[in-house]
Amino acid sequence: MDIYHICNRGVDKREVFLDDSDRIRFVHDLYVLNNAHSSPNQYRNEIESIVAANREREPLVHLYAWCLMPNHYHLLLSPVDDDPTKLSLFTQKVGMGYSKFFNKKYKRSGALWQGKHKKVHIQRDAHFLYIPFYIHLNPLDVSMPEWRHGRVKDVSKALEQLSAYRWSSFRDYTGVKNFPSLIDHALLADVLGSRKKQSKIIADIIGDGILANSSWALEM
Repeated sequence: MDIYHICNRGVDKREVFLDDSDRIRFVHDLYVLNNAHSSPNQYRNEIESIVAANREREPLVHLYAWCLMPNHYHLLLSPVDDDPTKLSLFTQKVGMGYSKFFNKKYKRSGALWQGKHKKVHIQRDAHFLYIPFYIHLNPLDVSMPEWRHGRVKDVSKALEQLSAYRWSSFRDYTGVKNFPSLIDHALLADVLGSRKKQSKIIADIIGDGILANSSWALEM
């Protein structure tokens, strides 16, 4: 199985998700446009487009983890049948579809994304074991950028902030239904483990490995 970490950011590092309705649209596109069949006028009506997509659903990729930040996104996925053309079609549909929505909403024109997305082929076990945590930890860049150097002092506070953040797959892997139909859970279930296991691994990554007795960290 070929697994890839895909990311892209706004042109000139501009913000591409300005409010929750933008983020909802991108999440909507990740689901509806993950289909080999054409999506019938996905900008007509969100409910109608999802129902139409489900009638003839032939996914292009398996999505395992994701995260939206103000000016970029992260996806961890694999193309169905290891077919690289399906991966290319999916990323093209999502990139162009969201650009069309964004430009129409904000009355702008031109490129929205900073060129072609970046794609990293996950080939080593160590990389595979770390990348889901890296993707889910990105929201800490806003309030605790020191996490990238393992210098977070209040790990429990960091965990609570991650749990409150809707715009990633983190909550769905900790027993909180957020956007559960968007991802394939099975592949990462053992890697991420229980809520308690995740809290311990995160503590080791971002801090000194010591967890305060927060309710979040102690729940299974």
